[in-house]
Amino acid sequence: MKFIKLLSIAVVFVIWPFTSNAQSNVQHNHRIKDVISQAMAVFQVPGVAVAIIKDDKVVMNQGFGVIEHGKPTKVNSDTLFGIASNTKAMTSALIAQLVDQGKLSWKTKVIDIIPEFQMPNAYVTREFTLVDLLSHNSGLGLGAGDLMIWPETTHTIDDIIKGIKYLPEVSSFRSEYAYDNLMYIIAGEIIARVTGRSWEENIQQNIFTPLGMTTTRSKFSLIEKTNANVARAHVPLNGEINVVGGNFLEKFHSAASVASSVNDMSLWLKAQLNRGVYQINGKEARLFSPQQSRKMWQAHTLKTVSESAMKNDKTHFSAYGLGWDLKDYHGVKLVQHTGGILGMISKVVMVPEENLALVILTNQQSGYAFNAIANTILHRYLNISDTDWVKHYQAIQEKRTAKEKARLAQESKKIAKDSKPSLPLAEYAQTYQDNWYGNIDITFDGKQLHMQFSKTAQLTGTLTHYQHNTFIVHWQDRTLEADAFVNFNLREDGSINFATMKAVSKFTDFSFDFHDLKLTPLP
Repeated sequence: MKFIKLLSIAVVFVIWPFTSNAQSNVQHNHRIKDVISQAMAVFQVPGVAVAIIKDDKVVMNQGFGVIEHGKPTKVNSDTLFGIASNTKAMTSALIAQLVDQGKLSWKTKVIDIIPEFQMPNAYVTREFTLVDLLSHNSGLGLGAGDLMIWPETTHTIDDIIKGIKYLPEVSSFRSEYAYDNLMYIIAGEIIARVTGRSWEENIQQNIFTPLGMTTTRSKFSLIEKTNANVARAHVPLNGEINVVGGNFLEKFHSAASVASSVNDMSLWLKAQLNRGVYQINGKEARLFSPQQSRKMWQAHTLKTVSESAMKNDKTHFSAYGLGWDLKDYHGVKLVQHTGGILGMISKVVMVPEENLALVILTNQQSGYAFNAIANTILHRYLNISDTDWVKHYQAIQEKRTAKEKARLAQESKKIAKDSKPSLPLAEYAQTYQDNWYGNIDITFDGKQLHMQFSKTAQLTGTLTHYQHNTFIVHWQDRTLEADAFVNFNLREDGSINFATMKAVSKFTDFSFDFHDLKLTPLP
């Protein structure tokens, strides 16, 4: 009898925490669902999918809203979204596999695999390693060269390899963090050259298939035409939601092209939390070794921590690993990343010491929405004092919008309204060349100047005079939200020496790196 009583007591103590945790998860998820609905309404997001993994179990896995604004089809946990730069961690994992196999080392020089690779500086070219390729420390600027890949372009990977050496350096090698998509494109090319198979084949065979990510595709064009469960991209403009074609960086796959669902992303995050281990047919297998997991989650390039982050988030360090952002947050380490393409953004967060992960996929480009949802999940599951995150980010959005509006109004007061261009408009109409981008055409139709980026069909617009020899190009596709100044520099004889560009609004996405262009008239 004693044995039976003791056994029954033991059973109670084994079951009680599990029941308590399960009840706690249910309570958390009720609140999280409310916040998701609020965030969608406030920030005009048509559809969201969210998954939460805790202690190796998926405790939430759900879609909210619709695949396309104005249509009834609901988002579910299998709906495919563009995960954009959350692809980068997968590319990093493919490199890690090759390191495990002895085909590469993290110190392998890029020029040993791609001899034609050149950085602007010869020393940097010689010393550039795989770690440098994946940790955003190249010395190039934020988003440098992104106009070679964004919006949709006829540039090729060979063009990118040739163009990098002409990009301006903004800091010394390995001294500062600056996010760079082009280096992850080079990483994909390294994978292809070392294995003799395309990056698409590698990621399918070595990540998606082993993990059972059956609906995930390396790029949108590989999604079966019969699969209607694919989110459409949306851009809010002047209070209206616009469905856009989507720009999924198909040719530049290894930086941002993967389409996935929260169901499949949960499998990827479980393997990440388990340091590369996953289950197949009831047995354990590995994507990569624990050593490579540590390497990818190790700080390689330090980032600045603001006073606000130190005070409000209790953040004392922030860094980039290999395909992952890293920071401490209220006493725990976060391993995370975001992804963004036109009209679609995503966020992945892991808290390894709490065996917690989350993924948020959305079909609109409001970072405020996914941050409100992510912070709610973290604070609920980490038992950190909570706040109304939707209200918090709504206030930030309103403040930033008002500040930018005031700045633009102030700038408009400085315009020399009576100034005129130095030259007849027809003389600005020439073909200009940039060393890394290529040709940009300015034409004159008798009334107005027009600009067309030769390798980017979407970048076509009309130039209006701003002041002196500065114009503003207004793109025909208003959902780009990337109008830019075009400033013409004249020689002593009055002919055009070169032209430069700069985004008008501070809200313009950094991938429109107009400021890196130097446009020289062709002879």
